[in-house]
Amino acid sequence: MESEFSMRNPLFFLLSILFVMALTGCTSNIRPNNSTLLLDGSHGIENFNQVGEANWQATENTIQANKSNSTYAYLVSKSSYKNFRLTVEFWTSDDANSGVFFRCQDPQNITAENCYEANIFDQRPDPSYGTGGIVLIAKSPTPMPKAGGKWNTYEITANGPHLKLVLNGVTTADIEDSKLAEGFLALQWGSGTIKFRKVAIQPL
Repeated sequence: MESEFSMRNPLFFLLSILFVMALTGCTSNIRPNNSTLLLDGSHGIENFNQVGEANWQATENTIQANKSNSTYAYLVSKSSYKNFRLTVEFWTSDDANSGVFFRCQDPQNITAENCYEANIFDQRPDPSYGTGGIVLIAKSPTPMPKAGGKWNTYEITANGPHLKLVLNGVTTADIEDSKLAEGFLALQWGSGTIKFRKVAIQPL
């Protein structure tokens, strides 16, 4: 007599497929158990403080801005982080000036001198530290990668003095620098349009 839990049982077969998918990482939205979603679609702006006066808004399943009453504006994390892997999904216009700042020392004063900045700036007048570079620390690859007009993913690893940027699966910076050991995160609006769809952080 055939068991009711055989592979011919549709429910058993479906559960088996889902179990295999979970083991192999084929299901969507899988992330490490110790990671935290700071921003997910149009949710999460409450996890940040606004510094400067950009028109940040939740729309199109993103948090985005395209103008400001100040020179620069930022969404600054409420917590400080030391060693981590940060994943940021973003869309930027061709003319945008933006960046992902990390290990910032002063959450009210965000600069490339007191933070590390993973730059998003395709039209930077001096392309040395444009998109894919860490401003003042690690130059952009040559030719400089372009992020404008499409969705991109930055994976930023800061583990002790080891700093690594991976943009759309390609390593663009991999250096040692011990200037800043811990600090806040900041998402920048500088010009153009910037949209953030996901920000997730995993402590290391």
